[in-house]
Amino acid sequence: MSRLRNRRPPAGSAAASAEQPPVQASYNIVPIQDVVMHGQHPSLRFPEVRAAVAALVHVADLPPPPLARGWDSHRADLFDWLGLTFGFQRHNVTNQREHLVLLLANAQLRAAGTLALPRDHPPDVLHFSIAQDIRKKLLKNYDAWCAYLGQRPHVHVPSRRNAGVDVRRELLYTALYLLIWGEAANLRFMPECLCYIFHYMALDLNHVIDRSVDIETGRPAIPAVCGEDAFLNRVVTPIYTVLAAEVKASQNGTKPHSAWRNYDDVNEYFWSRRVFKRLQWPLDTSRGFFVPPGKFGRIGKTGFVEQRSFWNIYRSFDRLWVMLILFFQAAMIIAWDGRAYPWQSLRFRDIQVRVLSVFITWAGLRFMQALLDAGTQYSLVSRETKRIVVRMVLKAFVAAGWTITFSVLYVRMWDQRWRDRRWSFAANTRVLNFLEAAAVFIIPQVLALALFILPWIRNFTEKTNWRILYVLTWWFQTRTFVGRGLREGLIDNIKYSTFWIFLLAAKFSFSYFLQIKPMVAPTKTIFTLHDIRRNWFEFMPHTERLAVIILWVPVVLIYLMDIQIWYAVFSSLTGALIGLFSHLGEIRSVGQLRLRFQFFASAMQFNLMPEERLDRVHGGIRIKLYDAIHRLKLRYGFGRPYRKIEANQVEAKRFALIWNEIIQTFREEDIVSDTEVELLELPPVVWKIRVVRWPCLLLKNELLLALSQAKELVADDKTHWSRISSIEYRRCAVIEAYDSIRQLLLEIIEERSVEHIIVNQLFLAFDNAMVDGKFSEEYRLNLLPQIHSSVITLVELLLKANKDQTKIVNTLQTLYVLAVHDFPQNRKHIEQLRREGLAPSRPPESGLLFEVAITCPGENDLSFYKQVRRLHTILTSRDSMNDIPRNPEARRRISFFSNSLFMNMPRAPTVEKMVAFSVLTPYYNEDVLYNKDQLRRENEDGISILYYLQKIYEDDWGNFLERMRREGMVKDEDIWAGKFQELRLWASYRGQTLARTVRGMMYYYRALKMLAFLDTASEIDITEGTKRLATFGSVRHENDVYPMNNGLQQRPQRRLSRGASTVSQLFKGMEDGAALMKYTYVVACQIYGNQKKGKDQRAEDILALMKKNEALRVAYVDEVRPEMGDMQYYSVLVKFDQDLQKEVEIYRIRLPGPLKLGEGKPENQNHAIIFTRGDAVQTIDMNQDNYFEEALKMRNLLEQYSYNHGSQKPTLLGVREHVFTGSVSSLAWFMSAQETSFVTLGQRVLANPLKVRMHYGHPDVFDRLWFLTRGGLSKASRVINISEDIFAGFNCTLRGGNVSHHEYIQVGKGRDVGLNQISMFEAKVSSGNGEQTLSRDIYRLGHRVDFFRMLSVFYTTIGFYFNTMLVVLTVYTFTWGRLYLALSGLEAGIQGSANATNNKALGAVLNQQFVIQLGLFTALPMILENSLELGFLPAVWDFFTMQMNFSSVFYTFSMGTKSHYYGRTILHGGAKYRATGRGFVVQHKSFAENYRLYARSHFIKAIELGIILTVYAVHSVIARNTLVYIVMMISSWFLVVSWIMAPFAFNPSGFDWLKTVYDFEDFMTWIWFPGGIFSKAEHSWEVWWYEEQDHLRTTGLWGKILEIVLDLRYFFFQYGVVYQLKIADGSRSIAVYLLSWICVAVIFGVFVLMSYTRDQYAAKQHLYYRVVQCAIIILGVLVLILFLEFTEFQIIDIFTGLLAFIPTGWGLISIAQVIRPFIESTVVWGSVISVARLYEILLGVIVMAPVALLSWLPGFQEMQTRVLFNEGFSRGLQISRILAGKKTNAV
Repeated sequence: MSRLRNRRPPAGSAAASAEQPPVQASYNIVPIQDVVMHGQHPSLRFPEVRAAVAALVHVADLPPPPLARGWDSHRADLFDWLGLTFGFQRHNVTNQREHLVLLLANAQLRAAGTLALPRDHPPDVLHFSIAQDIRKKLLKNYDAWCAYLGQRPHVHVPSRRNAGVDVRRELLYTALYLLIWGEAANLRFMPECLCYIFHYMALDLNHVIDRSVDIETGRPAIPAVCGEDAFLNRVVTPIYTVLAAEVKASQNGTKPHSAWRNYDDVNEYFWSRRVFKRLQWPLDTSRGFFVPPGKFGRIGKTGFVEQRSFWNIYRSFDRLWVMLILFFQAAMIIAWDGRAYPWQSLRFRDIQVRVLSVFITWAGLRFMQALLDAGTQYSLVSRETKRIVVRMVLKAFVAAGWTITFSVLYVRMWDQRWRDRRWSFAANTRVLNFLEAAAVFIIPQVLALALFILPWIRNFTEKTNWRILYVLTWWFQTRTFVGRGLREGLIDNIKYSTFWIFLLAAKFSFSYFLQIKPMVAPTKTIFTLHDIRRNWFEFMPHTERLAVIILWVPVVLIYLMDIQIWYAVFSSLTGALIGLFSHLGEIRSVGQLRLRFQFFASAMQFNLMPEERLDRVHGGIRIKLYDAIHRLKLRYGFGRPYRKIEANQVEAKRFALIWNEIIQTFREEDIVSDTEVELLELPPVVWKIRVVRWPCLLLKNELLLALSQAKELVADDKTHWSRISSIEYRRCAVIEAYDSIRQLLLEIIEERSVEHIIVNQLFLAFDNAMVDGKFSEEYRLNLLPQIHSSVITLVELLLKANKDQTKIVNTLQTLYVLAVHDFPQNRKHIEQLRREGLAPSRPPESGLLFEVAITCPGENDLSFYKQVRRLHTILTSRDSMNDIPRNPEARRRISFFSNSLFMNMPRAPTVEKMVAFSVLTPYYNEDVLYNKDQLRRENEDGISILYYLQKIYEDDWGNFLERMRREGMVKDEDIWAGKFQELRLWASYRGQTLARTVRGMMYYYRALKMLAFLDTASEIDITEGTKRLATFGSVRHENDVYPMNNGLQQRPQRRLSRGASTVSQLFKGMEDGAALMKYTYVVACQIYGNQKKGKDQRAEDILALMKKNEALRVAYVDEVRPEMGDMQYYSVLVKFDQDLQKEVEIYRIRLPGPLKLGEGKPENQNHAIIFTRGDAVQTIDMNQDNYFEEALKMRNLLEQYSYNHGSQKPTLLGVREHVFTGSVSSLAWFMSAQETSFVTLGQRVLANPLKVRMHYGHPDVFDRLWFLTRGGLSKASRVINISEDIFAGFNCTLRGGNVSHHEYIQVGKGRDVGLNQISMFEAKVSSGNGEQTLSRDIYRLGHRVDFFRMLSVFYTTIGFYFNTMLVVLTVYTFTWGRLYLALSGLEAGIQGSANATNNKALGAVLNQQFVIQLGLFTALPMILENSLELGFLPAVWDFFTMQMNFSSVFYTFSMGTKSHYYGRTILHGGAKYRATGRGFVVQHKSFAENYRLYARSHFIKAIELGIILTVYAVHSVIARNTLVYIVMMISSWFLVVSWIMAPFAFNPSGFDWLKTVYDFEDFMTWIWFPGGIFSKAEHSWEVWWYEEQDHLRTTGLWGKILEIVLDLRYFFFQYGVVYQLKIADGSRSIAVYLLSWICVAVIFGVFVLMSYTRDQYAAKQHLYYRVVQCAIIILGVLVLILFLEFTEFQIIDIFTGLLAFIPTGWGLISIAQVIRPFIESTVVWGSVISVARLYEILLGVIVMAPVALLSWLPGFQEMQTRVLFNEGFSRGLQISRILAGKKTNAV
């Protein structure tokens, strides 16, 4: 360490010219740079830290760095040497030095005392194995990459164990990789690119340290890349430039994915052996890799091409669709036979042979798959990838060959059978030939099954890089670096295979008997029907067969998607069963906690306190058995409960310290009151109490029950005591009350007085009687209630502010008389009393005892009065404490925490030995703290955010005011002045703000400091510490309120700082060092630098958060424009220096260019991850929270990395979430319930048994070193990775990682609470799933995992959204099909014969569709999870209440959102990040805003379905039977109503009449507002209309064609309805339809004429305009009269015609939008815009009509308000008053 004294950076250190020196003495965690100045720093007390620092010093014998000036080996270390040798930035060197020091120190701390290190190894010397283990973990991906490419790694570590040399070489390789990674910027998303860079730089490193000679120059070898900032300029920047050029060419991601390279494409370029020849080293920028887009010779897509097509779903999961199609075909063949059961049909050879036709289909599907591969991946073909072409062509030819072969063999079988007229020997021989061919065909499947049963063989063959294995597998799949060896262990295989086998058995049984078989008979009947009269012109004969297709399509669609329903059922049951065995929900309330609290301390000691034996080996059978037995004892009460632990034992005191700290944090968060704190806390033993002092909450009514027993029961002492002791809390209440009364009397009576002696003797007599077992014989127990009453009177007199000495003396005199004279069975004479010391030897001068002996403690004796208050509570407590704590959030947290301690979790190590971790939160520009304007600004209803919060969190607000009064606030109005910052914090902690997240994450730091103290504190420390804490009294230390007989009274006390009674008062000063070593919190405030420059309030608030939290670090991107040159960008880390009292800059690392090349959030995470520390990192979003009691369990969670989950240790720990926004509104409750079921039950099943849990967002915990070498915490490619989080899970799984899920710890999470917010969030997620469908990750997962895991992947990711879309498509096909049957006349002809409406299959389709629409399959997991955790009846009641609050409307509406955005994204793209705001729902959304948001996704579709249902009701034969029509169409009508009314039903004041009127006026203003260059969509309809077409501009040719094909459906209305007109007179001629188009043309012509005359004459020659109008009206009337007179025309035809022509116009407009590039420059386009505007007005009126009607009717507004803001119906009236603005109690 001598070389490290007062070290300075070497003079030749590389640094950017624009960098400024850091503020003096600035460091991050460990002050490595200046050990002398910070020698007493807490982290430097660890010898392991000093050992790590010392290990880096050995550089004296290394060659001096080339091009370095002033090199001083005595003041430098390995990082300085590497930085100067390879040209790394100085701050990168400094950052990674600390990074590695902490990694080494923490690793050695964990290894100390275990088998990993020799017992005699000194802690201040770095052990070889520590450096080796870290190097191996960091370079594991590099080693695998080298093996994959057949390259020898350039990591040369001698085999001999020479500690000095070996450790240094290990550290050099580790440090080199960290320096490369730390400066790689956006290249960190490309791990194999980093491997390539490291490969050559490690080779250069070997040449330098081995002192090799350059054969060309004859001089000592120097690195190919060296010099000032050489690594940034010559390595990072060229590759970054390639990425930036590709992103620029993508036009912000709007161009097709196939046209530009994303991060994955560039990274996969390094998966080829040819990369070494192509790029060389140093990088040759003339190669094709660096050619920008649009230039000749550019390298195109690599590895995979993302194409927009629904065929991706088939291509990625072809095995699933092959299974479904083949079963459907086989089931149809068997069901067509007509027998009752399938096995009866399969007895016949004809059926058996027909079933063999599935092989023809199977081969055909393989051929289709080959064509899809060729059609989508042709962009990969180049001169260097000829093997891909060969395989594509061969696969297509082989598949076609199999199809032809099976077809020929199949025909030959039947040909022989018909010739022989039976299944002769020759015919059976041909069957055998077919089967032989089939056996060859399925050899790959048989081999896959064998390898599935033996998964380790499959993993070995895939991971082994033998060329022979590559040749053998070349045919089946492309060789890729990822996706190898993904098979799970045999046990896991059995578990998830069993799950899917039972599920598929249920699904296929249901499908056969209730979907397929019932449709056979109607189908056969329809085929026999002929000469059905048609209502229109027929273009083709035998269209009755089209009726068969129409009837079958909905059945087939539901058949294809209903596995999703079965998955919901089976996963819910499985998840509930797993949760049951995991002991979830065993403690559901404080009442249940009361029953187990006596085991609580032992459970906390067992789980949260470190193991006493340090030599335990993780995972040993003996240890596992010991832990299991101990847990059983704790869980079921077999072990030593808390009552057996004597109060003076350290275990009980540790528990009390932790429990009280938890309650203290509750008080700081204002979820409990001061009174509740005293009822909940475990007070220290200060009055010689002989038992554990349980929280008063647990002792409620126990003393009174004991007194009642003593009064009524006549028995001996043993019987009395056995009954009292049978209930632990009663026993403790009795003993504590007895001891407290004795201590109280001795405290207030002067010590050497006669009265003091009498009291002592009196209690001594009581003690002797109890010891002898004669208490009930010697004393009258029926007088105990009188004594009890007098004691209460005494205690209440002592608690009064103005103590009445006379009353106290009189009460004591009364007690003395009762105890000495009345209480004994045998009255004693005065002389006997004097002999026994129970009476004074001479009468007192005043005549009364106690008159001069009473001295009440002063007001400052907080501890005394705290004990008196507790005694008063014990003496008087009754059942009224059942609702303590009153706040539901406090009850929930206490229940969950207590329950979790009885669940299975790893034992906690000490803080020193725990896994070090960081928390990373990306932040952009969201709220940090609410400011005054935000809190007080009122909406149009007069409601401010503060007032809203006061009413929603009424308990919290009352507790907050109580706390503020205790801290000096006199009047409530003062809160805006002296306590305004506290008010801002209180409100911000209830919103989704950065302040709330930071407070929650800093609980980790607080918990670790307390646990570090408890780890090292001796029994004396804890015992003395508890006594010390007792002297501080309670948190109620100023203006306390005390219960009195005559009400409440206040008295002033001296003020103590808040939190003075917490365990932090006992710290020894070293706890900060331990906590900082183990925990770092980095907030990636991307634009913090710009916010500071702009004097943004958010920057000031962020600085305030840093000042408040010493472990908080802020990383941001700083933009610096030098005097000459381009803008420079830096990753900067800052903290608040508590000594300097200012923000200081720690690191400043220059970036190659702008940060954001891909999606914003992952780029923000990526730039800040270099500043994180530790072996794990938890990703936390800005809308999350944490809880102190949960932070205590983080040590346990991190120990999961040491245990196998399945066949390997986890790399990603899934953590349970609690959605804390559920109480804000009914919508928030629906969202919360849905989300909660997914993050608990859903993810529980995904992790085990299905083994497909991914990363669905934060707060998962990543194995940091594993992920930083494999691409980071998420993917960032523009658009394709819009749902960035889940790609981390995909990447983890494909790279052989393991994801687990743990529910004994939870983190809070906020969700969107308004319908518009929720819809935008779901639009983002649905669009993200659409992009996932196109991605290479999904394709590889679909092909690389086994069959059953593939099913799990599909149905838990994109399958959910695809199947949701299929449900909507089923509604469309069913209604359109029914409309076709009705209008064509087929329905009338079929109805009598086929009875197609009374059919099991149709009923099954409608029922399954309705189940999904109502969200019932979403509700099932909710019900089961709530039943598990809350109880069955509360779960059912919650479900019923949700239905009453229109949850089914919400879920149906949500289904429309998902299907619209998912489908549109796959077809046309357009996925983008949608900022939801995450605000509170207190503001009414205008009709125009709702229309803009939902017109295309919901309103248009709902109106279309409504028109279909209306036309069908008019023209259908079935509709004449009202009941049948209702049964058939109720689900469709429910969907229509939900899609139209939901935005208004869930809109505050949505049915207010005045607002409705104003909304319509605003809507019309928006419609007619002219568009312009600077107009926005919210101002002008025309701008919005153009924006809604953006996806059509960027879509491909096939997307446009499909869009036009879909739009053609609108013309069917016209074709079907015109033949129903009276004027048609029953004609079925094609002329009727053609004449209708003339009508369309005439209408359009009239509109154009009117528009032209309005534009030409309306302003200046108004008369001409009126003349034209009059002429058109007269002409129209004349035509109408002529029609009425000379044709069969009737007035009803006008309304019928509208139903025909209005959809046609909309179809024409839709097609015009698609072909806009061709017609935009013509005169037609202006007419299109004008007609479109009229249609929008019409649609707006249709949507507004029901809203206006409900607004006009009385009562609907009140009901809607109750539904929207109600958690059940109980708060409805109160919220109604809020919206009415009746603010009477607001501050």
